[in-house]
Amino acid sequence: MSRASAQDNSNGPYSFVLEPKMFGLYYKSNNSPKPMIYFSSESFYSLSKGKNIESLTFTCEPDTDEGFAYNLMLEYNETDSTPAGNLILSRPKYNSTLTYLRLGIDGNLKANTFYTKVDWGAWEVTYTLLSRNSDPSECQLPERCGKFGLCEDSQCVACPSSNGLLGWSKECEAQKVSSCKPNDISYFRVDGVDHFMSKYTKGNGPMTLDACGKKCTSDCKCLGYFYHSDTSRCWIAYDLKTLTKVANSTHFGYIKVPKN
Repeated sequence: MSRASAQDNSNGPYSFVLEPKMFGLYYKSNNSPKPMIYFSSESFYSLSKGKNIESLTFTCEPDTDEGFAYNLMLEYNETDSTPAGNLILSRPKYNSTLTYLRLGIDGNLKANTFYTKVDWGAWEVTYTLLSRNSDPSECQLPERCGKFGLCEDSQCVACPSSNGLLGWSKECEAQKVSSCKPNDISYFRVDGVDHFMSKYTKGNGPMTLDACGKKCTSDCKCLGYFYHSDTSRCWIAYDLKTLTKVANSTHFGYIKVPKN
């Protein structure tokens, strides 16, 4: 689990979960009925047929006998404790045995290394899972843009609204809908966007756009819905948070607002 904040050591909204075929990162808020996945490592591993991951261990080993560089790795064993392989996360050019892996308060997974041969600045971030140079990028972090925002190239670039895309700031927030009556509800559309949960889940469907909208309208806790017209899949969002700009023009977001 992540911490709640830098000052509060109680459990935060993010969790690291080891599952049969992968490890996943999840976000849980008070509004969502269950944790939402925002990262899956399933593509990282090549498991034997019918086997699952039994254990996952963070290790550090010298790359060569001389120890000029060290590999920070996630080693995994399959069912029956069979060694299956490892995933090299990064390769610092110094002794990195004093390293820990932590899920941060922002939901990102990072390795922090302490190097004993320097007088100051001994701590260094030696691995970041969701970074500006990775795929997926920082835009996949649920709270990268705070309560609400559109993210592109790891930057918060706009605040979606019924009047179009406005300049983003930390005050960006979706309009609150106080009524659950269908006649009091409206939506505005954002083109070419994905919600963080749609990358690693199949959503509902296939179904029509109209059916997807009705599913959100009938659920008072739904804050918006996301629809891929190329696959007719639907995602119901109980939290909006960070939306990611994508090149696929068949991906749409519909944000719930009060009807004027």
